[in-house]
Amino acid sequence: MQVILIQDVNNLGGANELVTVKNGYARNFLIPNKFAVEASASNLKQLQERLKQKAKKEEKMLSEINNVIAVLKEGPVKIGAKVGASEKIFGSVTSVQIAKAIRDQKGYDIDRRRISLAEDIKELGTFKANIDFGNGHATEVELEIVAE
Repeated sequence: MQVILIQDVNNLGGANELVTVKNGYARNFLIPNKFAVEASASNLKQLQERLKQKAKKEEKMLSEINNVIAVLKEGPVKIGAKVGASEKIFGSVTSVQIAKAIRDQKGYDIDRRRISLAEDIKELGTFKANIDFGNGHATEVELEIVAE
């Protein structure tokens, strides 16, 4: 029997997948527990429409991510930091400060948890930070740390 999974089922498949299972498994477990629906003509049509909508949404998100990456690569993000006499920063530059600087200078609100630093930034100069947008899309942003 063919069923369309409504949600992920371990060892069977993910949501919106068409799978073939035994009749008893479908009728006694998957369908009553709302894990799946029978693969009728109308349900298959709904599945195709859902997949089409999902593809459009992903395409739109991909173009938006590419726009953000292009803006971030235009130039360095300047971050002001308080420094001592030896030009060492008091503390270090964090992902929160980087996210705030990107929001203020580039106009995009990026979650601080998506920003990762290869090394601690404790002095003035130019550094790199990685931003992971998910789904294999990431970019490297140049940071310029200047004295306040």
